[in-house]
Amino acid sequence: MRYVDEFRDRAKADILIKEIERLLARIGRDESRPLQIMEVCGGHTHSIFRYGVEGMLPKSIELVHGPGCPVCVLPMGRVDDCVAIAERPEVIFTTFGDAMRVPGSRKSLLQAKADGCDVRMVYSPMDALALARQNPAREVVFFGIGFETTMPSTALTVLQAEREGIKNFSIFCNHITIVPTIKAILDSPDLRLDGFLGPGHVSMVIGDAPYEFIAGYYKKPMVIAGFEPLDILQSIWMLLKQIDEGRCEIENQYARVAPAGGNAVALQAVAQVYELREFFEWRGLGSIDHSGVKVRDAYAGFDAERKFAVPNARIADPKSCQCGEVLKGVIKPWQCKVFGRACSPETPLGALMVSSEGACAAYYQYGGIKRGRDDEASAA
Repeated sequence: MRYVDEFRDRAKADILIKEIERLLARIGRDESRPLQIMEVCGGHTHSIFRYGVEGMLPKSIELVHGPGCPVCVLPMGRVDDCVAIAERPEVIFTTFGDAMRVPGSRKSLLQAKADGCDVRMVYSPMDALALARQNPAREVVFFGIGFETTMPSTALTVLQAEREGIKNFSIFCNHITIVPTIKAILDSPDLRLDGFLGPGHVSMVIGDAPYEFIAGYYKKPMVIAGFEPLDILQSIWMLLKQIDEGRCEIENQYARVAPAGGNAVALQAVAQVYELREFFEWRGLGSIDHSGVKVRDAYAGFDAERKFAVPNARIADPKSCQCGEVLKGVIKPWQCKVFGRACSPETPLGALMVSSEGACAAYYQYGGIKRGRDDEASAA
């Protein structure tokens, strides 16, 4: 297939659904004991709801929403650090748009902007570097956030700033890695997953080899999936085929974009600029060893954490907010006590309601409130 509408063909989707139903009948699962498949990436969650994929699937498949939204897993204390940097009068603080409204303990970056801080939305770290060129008397800080998907762009921007000798540019590094996250989920006693839809965009950078431990040690199959509805349905079919045949492998449905070996140039830039942190704090998941990166000593001049004093405090989420349970897939967003009530896109209590990849935002935007409440009433 060459065109995007071909990946949204209903007739092809119906064929895949019939094949999925046939495999489920052979495997022998039903509604009382559904197969649990986790889509790790928040981009998959939004595609699943946008195109109605979950409603097309048999009830004997339960899709579990994972923690693959980098804005969602950012702890409240790191948001406070962003605000502390942004409040410095010499700083122009730049960020992607979906991080603007994530609540900290005092305020969000959007509220800091309303209070007079120079906070600007950019589309790439190169936009922030351009601002540094245009404002040599100001310190321009870019909020580096994301999994391996966005790490290369910030690393390459740091290398470009070094080549140009730009001294007033730095990044506040909050990049995180996907593999320790999946391991933490697999080690959780709360979940009994049957397989994974692997993150397509992360895999575009790192390839498929880093996931081998999932199949080799934990004996769970994974299919790296694309983001169109037929991509997701085919990936689910591939997972079921593995389960039916008694196989446990890492397969790549998204090979048209994510090569098996990843992106060598991107990986080289990441290795040159970053090194692993000893540990990193995740919202809802706690501290995970070697799950984040920091700027290497060789590029300390571009590290906002070293340039500016930040509180670096651990702040607990509001007790009423159940972001952690949603991130781990223990509950659905609509099962959170404040979902759609005290917590909404207009008045978010947690990051999952404001991020473009957040599970709560997906449920809220695409009608999950009503569907979830209907399911709850039926169960009662």
